[in-house]
Amino acid sequence: MFAAPNAVAHCAALALALGLAAAAVAGAQDAKASRDSVARLPGLTIIGTQTDRSTIPGGAHVIDRTTLERARVFTTNEALRKVSGVVVRDEEGLGLRPNIGIRGLNPTRSTKTLLMEDGIPVTIAPYGDNAAYYHPPIGRMERIEVLKGAGSILHGPQTVGGVINYITPGLPTQSGGTLRFTGGNNGLANGYVSAAAANGDVGAVFDVGRWRADGARENIRSDVTDASLKLFVPLTPTQRLTAKTNVYREASQVTYSGLTEDEWAADPRQNPFRNDFFTVERLGATVAHELTRGPQRLTTTLYGHDISRPWWRQSSNSAQRPNDRGDPACGGLENLESGCGNEGRIRRYQVLGAESRYRRPLLFSALAGTLDLGARVHREVQERQQVNGASFNSRTAGPASNPGSGIVEDNRRSTDAVAGWAQARLGNDRFSVTPGLRVEHIDITRRNRRPVPDAPDGVFGATSLTELIPGLGATYTASSAVTLFAGAHRGFSPPRNEDIISNTTGGAVELDAERSWNVEAGLRWAPRGGWTFDLTAFRMDFEDQIIPASVAGGTGAALTSAGRTLHQGLELDLRGDLRPMGTVTPFVQLASTWVPIARFEGDRFAYIGAAAGDVAGKVYAEQNGAGTRTRLDVSGNRLPYAPEFTTTATLGLRHTSGADLSVEAVHLGEQSGDAANTRVLVADGQQGALPASTLWNVAANLPLRALGVTAFATVKNVFDALVIVDRTRGLLPGMPRLVQFGLQRAF
Repeated sequence: MFAAPNAVAHCAALALALGLAAAAVAGAQDAKASRDSVARLPGLTIIGTQTDRSTIPGGAHVIDRTTLERARVFTTNEALRKVSGVVVRDEEGLGLRPNIGIRGLNPTRSTKTLLMEDGIPVTIAPYGDNAAYYHPPIGRMERIEVLKGAGSILHGPQTVGGVINYITPGLPTQSGGTLRFTGGNNGLANGYVSAAAANGDVGAVFDVGRWRADGARENIRSDVTDASLKLFVPLTPTQRLTAKTNVYREASQVTYSGLTEDEWAADPRQNPFRNDFFTVERLGATVAHELTRGPQRLTTTLYGHDISRPWWRQSSNSAQRPNDRGDPACGGLENLESGCGNEGRIRRYQVLGAESRYRRPLLFSALAGTLDLGARVHREVQERQQVNGASFNSRTAGPASNPGSGIVEDNRRSTDAVAGWAQARLGNDRFSVTPGLRVEHIDITRRNRRPVPDAPDGVFGATSLTELIPGLGATYTASSAVTLFAGAHRGFSPPRNEDIISNTTGGAVELDAERSWNVEAGLRWAPRGGWTFDLTAFRMDFEDQIIPASVAGGTGAALTSAGRTLHQGLELDLRGDLRPMGTVTPFVQLASTWVPIARFEGDRFAYIGAAAGDVAGKVYAEQNGAGTRTRLDVSGNRLPYAPEFTTTATLGLRHTSGADLSVEAVHLGEQSGDAANTRVLVADGQQGALPASTLWNVAANLPLRALGVTAFATVKNVFDALVIVDRTRGLLPGMPRLVQFGLQRAF
């Protein structure tokens, strides 16, 4: 299945040659390395420590373990809201499939954000279908890095909004472990254990977590098991091998559909789709070889994963279902177009890749710096079927005699990618410039194995694209406490496999890759006392922002390409300790974003299926083969799911005993749920505004030293506010009040 085509084979040889050449250069150095230096090698990071941020010409943030544990974050969504510029939209309420948007980009399925674990892309198919149907659990992460700006061209293929890198624990310095149990309302029961073994430079980390909880609506619950093993083995005084494997299984009763306006008015937490089930089984592995010779470092990583993702559901959005609750054949539920049959979206994703990264110092007369080189070869295969059952609770294909049942989609999609990049940082202690270039070549194929008109045996299509992605950044150290930075880079995101090749003709669709020019400038201020202050201004100018209809959602936002769009705004991050008050020290954290401009540019139109409000003079009737449809001019409208203001503010108290108490306010500004910026109620619930909201959270930690444990408690959404979090396929509510408590013991 993973036999590489010629282009990929040639570039695999190129990557291997790069690794051998870099190793030869490193081996030629006289610098002496010790086993201790190997043990101190950092993991696969994109930022490093808070101190390392000073060299990065763009937004760079680190959420450390202390912050995660102090707030006792329940989901990844909670953690990422602590970084400016990042908006995370809830879905089922459990954070299993976070919808992450950066700087006004549409957050649906996190398709415009590069998600990585230990420096390796972690989404199901990062090139062909960059959707977060699987996401690693936050509970086993050591810290989170968020990178925006020109530095992101070192990581691809998504270089538009930003990069999020989840870091797992590194080489342990001593043997030990952690036991943690969390319980609470909404059926929450969470158990986690980690164990580390250390013997000099040899180490191992094992962790396993199992938890279950109910979601934000009735008939939604999830059961998750996640286990990982990470091994560290020194090969020589200058080489180390790190191997990691992970097994993840999720069994969820969760629907794809939201509520209509009438259903929301009757009971916003109802969920009539009790026959919708979602399962994920993932096996992933990475093997990384690290070679260090003095200040030079070469890392070569092999990675891969196999994901099975069947999703059986009774309905796919609130606009498609006629009301058949009175029909006994439909089980009292509302149906699909197939006549009350359950619909299975059966998916399997297989990914295999290799990449090498080489870093060495540079010295040119009075200028010094570093050089980063790298190359990647990557292959992914998607097997996709849609299987329609004959009844509301079926899990197999119905007979062909039943209209709408059977196998109605059978696709094999493959993407082969080759990438190379180079970035140099040149300068002195005061000023540096960082030019860089990334090259992506992508080959895409799609085979429809179902018969279509004029092709009884199905169709096959193929296309390819090559992209040059330049970037340039600069930093200026104004004083020991102040760093100014600026950068510009080309944003690039490839179109999904299904959006660029026709399923019925096999031909390439006239849909370009997503491209933008991104610029930003800002300052980092680190006064005495451990305070940090970051202020960043940004602008993202898109030539062709892609918003596929299935992603944009809503009958009022059926776009394939949004064309030109413009994003501009400011980001502010602040954290530090106030003056101690005896044995208590107050601390403050603030992450705030203002995006005054996030709009459609040029002549842009959307086709809508229902009347939109407040759009007089912008609606046109258009005739086509199917009859009359409504065309709406959306030029100048605000982009969907792009709030103007977001703020997460935390005020806390930390006692010298280790106890702490914090109060957090999470404010999300008003959003539009569709391209029409509809202001009136539309029956299907897919159009209209999402009102602004502010949620309050409280967390407390208390060390019980006599027992050797730490007790903790949290209340999420203290005032039990009812919030609309999504209209993509109907109205969805946010989580109700969650009261949680737990114990953690280190051994």
